[in-house]
Amino acid sequence: MLSSRREVQPIASSTLQTGRAKLTVVSESGKEATVTLLAPGEFIGEESIASVPGLRLATATAITACAALRIGRDEMIRVMHEQRGFSDIFVKFLLARGMRTQADLVDQLFNSSEKRLARILLLMAEFGKPGEQETLIPEITQNTLAEMIGTTRPRVSFFMNRFRDHGFIEYNRRIRVHKSLLNVILHDRAFEQNSVSAPLVETGPVRSETAMKRAAAVGVKVRHHDGLKD
Repeated sequence: MLSSRREVQPIASSTLQTGRAKLTVVSESGKEATVTLLAPGEFIGEESIASVPGLRLATATAITACAALRIGRDEMIRVMHEQRGFSDIFVKFLLARGMRTQADLVDQLFNSSEKRLARILLLMAEFGKPGEQETLIPEITQNTLAEMIGTTRPRVSFFMNRFRDHGFIEYNRRIRVHKSLLNVILHDRAFEQNSVSAPLVETGPVRSETAMKRAAAVGVKVRHHDGLKD
């Protein structure tokens, strides 16, 4: 069992069984950046399968009490060869993480820090699952959010207060994300009307399609007239 803030040190790779962890990198000057948050069922240190043992580029650290199953490199390779079902799950995970990393890069290159924060909150709330209108996200500090989007904690605090004032989120220690937060990503003018009653996309087909492409480029699913569109 891993307690909060303890580093996860996989021999080869690990799967997170319970709790939450974060994947971080540190520059030579000591500046830390959070790459992603890890949820139960995700793999850690999977790159060791294709490389020799040694120091890793990133470090996984528990942010809540969690448990991780360590899997030796040889054992991991053996199971992948012998169990097709496991191999399918692992490959699917690798593809999903690669797509997420690409979407993160697009987000960093083209979106403002305000839109990047909105996207992270939506992803953490797993927005886009059928039937979910609003969701409580796992506990997270404003410092961690700032590291994830590449800005300062005061800026995150400013944006969070503005999101709350416009009804996009509620928070009192835990953050509740409303589906209307998607307006921040879909529209350049996010605060023209009250967010709780605002539509997710405009009814005009040209503007709506443009908005869909913008959201898809950063990896957020949005509701379309006939369901979910990636």
